[in-house]
Amino acid sequence: MHENLGGFLTKRAFLTPDREAYVDSQTGERLSFRDLNARANQLANQFLVEGLKKGERVGLLLMNSAEFMESYFALAKIGAVVVPLNWRLVADELEFILKDSGTTRLIFGHEFVDVVAELHGRGEKTDIHHWLHVADVQGASETAYFAVDYARYRNAGAIDEPELGAAGSDMLYIMYTSGTTGLPKGVVHTHDTAIWAVITIGANAVFYEADRYLAALPMFHVGALTPLAVNVYRGATSIVMRAFDPVRAWELIEQERITTGLAVPAMLNFMVQVPNFERFDYSQLRWMMTGAAPVPVALTEKYADMGIQVLQVYGLTETCGPACLMDSESALRKPGSTGKAFFHTQVKLVNESGADCAAGEAGEVLVKGPHVMVEYWNRPDATAETLIDGWLHTGDVATMDEEGFVFIQDRIKDMVISGGENVYPAEIEAVIMAHPDVVEAAVIGQPSERWGESPFAIVVRRTESLTEADVLDYCRGRLAAYKQPKGAAFVDEIPRNPSGKILKRVLREQFPGPAPV
Repeated sequence: MHENLGGFLTKRAFLTPDREAYVDSQTGERLSFRDLNARANQLANQFLVEGLKKGERVGLLLMNSAEFMESYFALAKIGAVVVPLNWRLVADELEFILKDSGTTRLIFGHEFVDVVAELHGRGEKTDIHHWLHVADVQGASETAYFAVDYARYRNAGAIDEPELGAAGSDMLYIMYTSGTTGLPKGVVHTHDTAIWAVITIGANAVFYEADRYLAALPMFHVGALTPLAVNVYRGATSIVMRAFDPVRAWELIEQERITTGLAVPAMLNFMVQVPNFERFDYSQLRWMMTGAAPVPVALTEKYADMGIQVLQVYGLTETCGPACLMDSESALRKPGSTGKAFFHTQVKLVNESGADCAAGEAGEVLVKGPHVMVEYWNRPDATAETLIDGWLHTGDVATMDEEGFVFIQDRIKDMVISGGENVYPAEIEAVIMAHPDVVEAAVIGQPSERWGESPFAIVVRRTESLTEADVLDYCRGRLAAYKQPKGAAFVDEIPRNPSGKILKRVLREQFPGPAPV
């Protein structure tokens, strides 16, 4: 393809310069595509003046903000490599990622001054020599003594378009996986893979001219970063939440006349838990994409009753986002499905011997397409295990029906084998979450002397009157006997990573068993 992703913002600013590109839900800051592109150009040009080289890694430790978005496009234009950083990580975790990636410059927000100061004090444990501090939204915070004020630095740059410094197979970013099972791995995407992800989503999702899109996921996650690039490509306005709040989400939908968006299932669930949410005007909201975890059928039906389509999307950091998408016509006809493979994507299921699965047979999901990652950074063994003959082995289990609709079951590692039968926790979770007194549910396997493993439910309840017996009784008759949870426990909150996936490892540590007899 040999294009530069940053050039997409240049073109959009030329086509629709006065259209709103970015709305900050917290500060009310509004930037047109002309404004956003100008700020990206200024930052890019100032970096070039200061000697930034092609391929140099630049870390972004920022909450969702215009500074994040403009930095991403600025660095893309001039051929630097972006390293988006999960701001929930502690100093030791960040140190590993910064050193592993070879990051030499860091742009950080005022919220993270303390952890960045700790990193700065560790000297050569990172390779960072240039620190840029984004002040708070009122500009009141003092610049860290070791850093340069970001706004002053950016504003010193020329507004002219910089010469594009990369394209095609050149690296664009290294995004580290959540590391729920060991050290995180850096997923490498190029300009080509990122652009193909944008084109792939644009070929399937129904975007209208001047759509207004609710962006609620953290930008360090592929589920936010790729859609923001899609919005630039399609000319949609991004209404961005710095941090998700369900009441604020409804307010924005009404106030900003939002038409589309993306939120993980837990977010959508929290939104319909808001008391009297019907008081908000959401009549213009056509659809919400959702992914990162299986979506309970009851949740899809709840939104359908409100006139809002919930379109399940299945994707990974390794696919730059897209793999499967549910079309609006089939969302209710195929409840529980994440749809079919995207236009420029191939998806197949294979069994343990590597043979293609028959319709209805559970197998591992494999994905192929021009938007799939090129490698794991500095992990040739992991790359070789995951990318085989051009196919990405996802580690997810699914079934596919005769029409090609994919139904995600679970992660292979989260599957429970009880009495020799495969049990998928997501199926049990969907049943439990249909109970009117259940807010959330997660299911893990516990060691069982009799069955090897048995399912165990962890529940967030709506009312204190809900008992373990109530949960177990509700599952009887709705699940086969071998799938029945043997016990249940109640918690105030189910732990999740930033992309909304349940941290089963944490729950297994908290509820080690053994399973009730």
